[in-house]
Amino acid sequence: MTIQTMYNPPAFTENDPAELQAIMRAASLPVLISPGKSGLLATHLPLLFEAPNRLIGHVARANSHWREFDPTAPSLAIFTAADGYISPSFYPTKAETGKVVPTWNYQAVHATGQLEITEDPAELLAIVTRLTNHHESGRPAPWAVADAPADFIASQLKGIIGITLRITLLEGKNKLSQNRLKQDQIGALAGVSRENPALAAAMRKANGL
Repeated sequence: MTIQTMYNPPAFTENDPAELQAIMRAASLPVLISPGKSGLLATHLPLLFEAPNRLIGHVARANSHWREFDPTAPSLAIFTAADGYISPSFYPTKAETGKVVPTWNYQAVHATGQLEITEDPAELLAIVTRLTNHHESGRPAPWAVADAPADFIASQLKGIIGITLRITLLEGKNKLSQNRLKQDQIGALAGVSRENPALAAAMRKANGL
């Protein structure tokens, strides 16, 4: 039996590892979902993909997610990159037949795996350092964890729990008008370009426009 966590028609399925990683990098704030003792647990948090098959991040110690999740059951991290509304008015087909409806285009990745936690100070420091370096790398004057006093950082680490998701299944979806007539793809791209440049770039790439 094939395990799936998302509805993913063949026209939109994305399997290229480089593209999946690009979507995960572009996602501003993933959601981590885990089964817990009394129901589902969900936390919004930055997650960093590290090859070949893991995500790292951290949650607040006060967040019950790390205490209550079931370590024997899979957890799911959801990433969304470019997304946006597609108006029927973008399509030339609207003028021809009127047989068009609104939709939503988007890029998403679901990462399923086993969740692990750590309270070890050295491991926590490594996690926050790698996350910080990743997010600061494009800035003119990147801030580094070492810029803050060591005792201050040590006190801050006491307030977090490190997490690692060992990925066992990676699913990608690029729903970017691939199922539309070429004229409607072009019309949608023109309309989106005025409103959502990031989504327009993804649509242009997916449809060869």
